[in-house]
Amino acid sequence: MTVKALLAATALTLSSGTAFADPALIFDLGGKFDKSFNEAANIGAVRWAEETGGTYRELEMQSEAQREQALRRLAQAGSNPIVMTGFAFSDVLTQVAPDYPDTKFVIIDAVVDGPNIRSVVFSEEQGSYLAGIMGAMASESGTVGFIGGMDIPLIRKFGCGYAQGVMATKPDAKVLVSWTGSTPAAWNDPVRGGELTRAQIAQGADVIFAAAGGTGIGILQTAADEGILSIGVDSNQNMLHPGQVLTSMVKRVDNAVFDAFTAGDAVEPGTVVLGLADEGVAVPVDDSNAALITPEMEAAVAEATTRIINGEIDVHDYMADDTCPVAGF
Repeated sequence: MTVKALLAATALTLSSGTAFADPALIFDLGGKFDKSFNEAANIGAVRWAEETGGTYRELEMQSEAQREQALRRLAQAGSNPIVMTGFAFSDVLTQVAPDYPDTKFVIIDAVVDGPNIRSVVFSEEQGSYLAGIMGAMASESGTVGFIGGMDIPLIRKFGCGYAQGVMATKPDAKVLVSWTGSTPAAWNDPVRGGELTRAQIAQGADVIFAAAGGTGIGILQTAADEGILSIGVDSNQNMLHPGQVLTSMVKRVDNAVFDAFTAGDAVEPGTVVLGLADEGVAVPVDDSNAALITPEMEAAVAEATTRIINGEIDVHDYMADDTCPVAGF
């Protein structure tokens, strides 16, 4: 089957690489330029291609129904490994992977068991705790906000860690919590993100953490327009609104993709967890936000990082226990 015929059959969009190149990357809904999770994956794939001279295939889905089609078509075409971004691939991967035992699959942001599956997850709670420290220290009102995308345990994991960092830094602070929705559409609704941001500002929030994928673009934009600070997520979003984005809770999804592509069909199955000790999560300071970061803030983040890594600070993992010690999650 030609590339043209393959794409016509699946109604997916091929954006790079040569026919049936190894490996392959499937982006979740929202697309590879969502300025967040998918874009981080794209950065890792592009870096791999630039450093190795290799080629790869990438697919951007247009609907939920294309998940199984995408996996099966790529496996049939010989791509190996096949990397997918997002927990939403979990159920489909469970069904598809056994049918292609010689193909290695890598899922980022979920754990799926299988002899030919690598699961890559992150200690988001750790990076979010650091973001909470920074948010609490930057807040003048004592009220900060958290806006999640789809209301699922993974995003509550972000929020719980963030709230812990806030309360550990400023015990009398108030943390507002909002959710964009309960379906995958919640990841790509910047208009709704802006509405929720204005609602939290009306309640006194002057720092808002956006853990909402493409919806976060609307959150960050509205925060900048209204003159308050925001915190980005997944990719480094500091430069989207220089001087207005306090920091970003970065997940090194790019490294996960780069490592999988580098390993090729020799990628080892099992679960990989990337946290502060592995530089898998971070709260970057760069030219876009340096003026917002005080020496006291940097010192507090550095101390907390060390204490988290050595076990002195135990940041709650909502995925392991859905009883967050801070109300609201």
